Amino acid sequence: MVSVFFDGIFDVIKEVFLALLPLLVIFMLFQFYVLNLPKKEVVKTIWGIICVFFGFVLFLQGVDIGYFSTGEYIGMSLISMENNWLLVPIGFVFGFTIAFAEPALRILNTEIEKVTGGHIKQNVVLFSISIGVAVSVALSMLRILTGISLWYFIIPGYIIAFIIAKFVGRVFVGIAFDSGGVVTGPMIVTLLLSLTVGASKTLEGSNPLVEGFGMVALVSMIPIISVLVLGFLYERKVNVE
Repeated sequence: MVSVFFDGIFDVIKEVFLALLPLLVIFMLFQFYVLNLPKKEVVKTIWGIICVFFGFVLFLQGVDIGYFSTGEYIGMSLISMENNWLLVPIGFVFGFTIAFAEPALRILNTEIEKVTGGHIKQNVVLFSISIGVAVSVALSMLRILTGISLWYFIIPGYIIAFIIAKFVGRVFVGIAFDSGGVVTGPMIVTLLLSLTVGASKTLEGSNPLVEGFGMVALVSMIPIISVLVLGFLYERKVNVE
């Protein structure tokens, strides 16, 4: 049983090592020729890279042996139910929960609160983006069930986003479009992508390469709209006061 957890781990170690090696080489080159940091800072940086290395190995190994398969099994089970329309509200709950736990999203929200001096609270942005991800996952499930083309969501969605952006300040526009990139982080993509692919593979006539992978496009778009709407309401409230 224990051997399952180490299945393929050497391939993961090799991939992570090759990914982090250029970063270490670049840092050392800058250290010798530009930075000249104290020895204590160099040791701290190298130790940080080592921690990142082991963290990535453990995370990617966990994704390979459990996360992907779990998401696929859940998607396949839900789509096989008699009332498979429940996949839409369940997808909403999954999207909100996973987004709320996304580490990259929490880092973004913390930085937003710091930069704005506490005027934009991180919890407000976190809830706004999480709701956006939840809606996007629900729409992805709806696409799988109905076979509606992704274009009917993407084109109107970005038109709406650009229209709202005209009435929102530059701060929220920047936050919104950065949020669209951050939500496609490791927690969200690994579980939700496998969830939609599993559901699409089980539903007769559905193409997982089309319906499944279209989820990522929606996940990166809807939070942009939700944050822009938040910005519009926030600035309107400030102007009224």
